[in-house]
Amino acid sequence: MSILVTGGAGYIGSHMVLALADAGEEVVVLDNLITGFGWLVDNRVTFIEGSVADQALVGELIAQHNVEAVVHFAGSIVVPESVENPLKYYKNNTAASRDLIEACVAGGVKHFIFSSTAAVYGMVGLEPVSEDAVLNPVSPYGRSKLMTEWMLADVAAAHPMTYGVLRYFNVAGADPQLRSGQSAAGATHLIKVAVQTALGLREKMSVFGDDYPTPDGTCVRDYIHVSDLVSAHAVLLDHLRRGGESKTMNCGYGRGFSVDEVIDTVKSVTGVDFPVERGPRRAGDPASIVASADRIKALGWTPRHDDLREIVDMAHRWEQYLNTRNDRPSIY
Repeated sequence: MSILVTGGAGYIGSHMVLALADAGEEVVVLDNLITGFGWLVDNRVTFIEGSVADQALVGELIAQHNVEAVVHFAGSIVVPESVENPLKYYKNNTAASRDLIEACVAGGVKHFIFSSTAAVYGMVGLEPVSEDAVLNPVSPYGRSKLMTEWMLADVAAAHPMTYGVLRYFNVAGADPQLRSGQSAAGATHLIKVAVQTALGLREKMSVFGDDYPTPDGTCVRDYIHVSDLVSAHAVLLDHLRRGGESKTMNCGYGRGFSVDEVIDTVKSVTGVDFPVERGPRRAGDPASIVASADRIKALGWTPRHDDLREIVDMAHRWEQYLNTRNDRPSIY
């Protein structure tokens, strides 16, 4: 039996592959390499370049490798881009996921874990948001992910498949052994952008809005280390394999930091005081979104890297490593 990881050459997916390989699992990676990098894929696993929407290919992989479970990371993830180009997100996220799920049903896949997002909640207050909160995504990105959540619930009701949905908050950091990290060109993740600015790879960085109803006026987010995030997937997969029911759960620490607090932390960790400019708000950005993580903790998940300085330090060290590579991606 094996596990198929879609988007396994991307940031979070490559960390999931490492965790599964470290645990001795047989892993197959499917990635089209549009935003992923082949060199991020661990050499202990089988890598196939292709699309999750290619049902013939997915069906062949399921049959050939006796795929028991799929962990689905592949998709587009930039909120402002989704506002500018919504059809791209409904194609890459919703339509492609629909095709993948159909191939999984046809192939008899038992378990399906989906990489969702806190963006399904939309505009919420300053208090931690629970999984039972009203779902009101304000961006095509959030809506495209929520549609896939709905599809999984409907499919699981009609077919012998259990599923897990993990709603990510803000993922950051890098593998503690520096085997993988955020490597995408033009990444918009705050910590990565701030670290790049500290290293002189960017002349300056921007803060998008400082008039939000938060303590310092900048957006508040729950930053979770990528290794803790993938350990949540492992806990959920084990739950499903043991016959557990389908679950939808938040993945965060339950504590938020503002944009200004993150920038100050990056300056402190790196020892560099870099230029920051103030700009207007971006479309689709809620003022604050922090996880209530009681459900995933009750399942046995215990975070090991719940420290913003540690997250920033690992992101900084990964960016330094990337800067030594001849094939490092352009940031622009």
